[in-house]
Amino acid sequence: MWLQRIDTKIAAVRQRDAERARGEERRPPAPDWIIELGIGCRNPPVQVHAGDCYAAAKRRRAVDRDEARRLLAAGLPACTHCRPDRHLGILE
Repeated sequence: MWLQRIDTKIAAVRQRDAERARGEERRPPAPDWIIELGIGCRNPPVQVHAGDCYAAAKRRRAVDRDEARRLLAAGLPACTHCRPDRHLGILE
């Protein structure tokens, strides 16, 4: 009886690991550049971040390289941790 419980637990762990692996395979790739959005009804942009920046808040929107460069050139501040302005070639 206890052997059956062990087998059931092993099968459940294997199924959970398989589901986790499928989820990681299906996850979309991280964006190259993100815009951190502010609080408010229109969510104004606050900062430009690299896509893998750990300092970006939860309110964000993915942008392409051209839009990130345009926003930095327009005066939107760059993140001080990931420094996207250096990667995009925008000098202060």
